[in-house]
Amino acid sequence: MAKHNEPRKPVVPTAAEDGAIQAGIAADPDTFEVTQEVLARMQPLRKVGRPKMERPKALMTMRVDADVLESIKSSGDGWQTRVNALLREAVKRGKLQA
Repeated sequence: MAKHNEPRKPVVPTAAEDGAIQAGIAADPDTFEVTQEVLARMQPLRKVGRPKMERPKALMTMRVDADVLESIKSSGDGWQTRVNALLREAVKRGKLQA
């Protein structure tokens, strides 16, 4: 029995098992051999990840008093969005220079 910290080794089928696998693949009408040409023409069904933002956000690091941060975070999920909205409003009113 292998120990938990030992890497698992791949199980390679015997020639007879490989022949049975290949025969099963050949008999399946829903399969086909993917050639290099077919592979080169393949495209992903959809793009992975989030859509590109019109105005991407910039990452920032800043320090604030612990009690201020605690109060902001205690307002619940979405606190970063609300802080961004407050800063945007301050810029809009001319209290901060953009």
